[in-house]
Amino acid sequence: MTMYAIILLLVFGFLVFRHGHRLSQQMSIAPRRLGNRLAKLWEIVHHDMRENRFLRAEKALLTILKIDEKNAAAYNRLGILYAKQREYRDAIDCFEIASSIEPSASSLHNLGLIYYETENYQKAATAFEQALKQEDNLAARHVAYAKVLEKLGNDKLMLQQLEKAAELEPNVETYTLLASSYESRGMSDEATAVRKKLNRRNITSGKAKKILRPRRVVI
Repeated sequence: MTMYAIILLLVFGFLVFRHGHRLSQQMSIAPRRLGNRLAKLWEIVHHDMRENRFLRAEKALLTILKIDEKNAAAYNRLGILYAKQREYRDAIDCFEIASSIEPSASSLHNLGLIYYETENYQKAATAFEQALKQEDNLAARHVAYAKVLEKLGNDKLMLQQLEKAAELEPNVETYTLLASSYESRGMSDEATAVRKKLNRRNITSGKAKKILRPRRVVI
């Protein structure tokens, strides 16, 4: 091999090494840049949702989904955005997709709320049941399910759900809902017992507590 050929080989090897090194650097930088871009887009979403700038928030969420098409949190937040604008069909689609990607209690609960709002009570009941299977320690989930059961005419299970809500969070709101439901069904003894509990609680606590609401989206 001539000296010229050896030099060409060394130069070629150096260029290959440098290109590979640069490519490696670019590949390590790309995920950071992508992460920074997603973080910026989420900042836009949070800010514009608070300011009710729905169009700008929607564009940011759709951009996130172009980058990560299986981002359940983005679908969940997009569903909330559409629900705020009463675009219920689109909201349902988003919550259904979110639930299929990552079936969380929050996404299922949100789906149930939209089905309830659109008077699709059977599907609402199914969504709330699935949400409760994943997380049943919040009174608000049982209250929401109870409201659907009332619409479906299942009084027995409805009362059980309200009783569970009062057991989980024994406060003015849960006791009042339960007592009113007993009274409207002629169960005066049960209603009186709940009212007594409510009065005792008011005396001891001195301050009414509200039901803890489930988170509407998981990020």
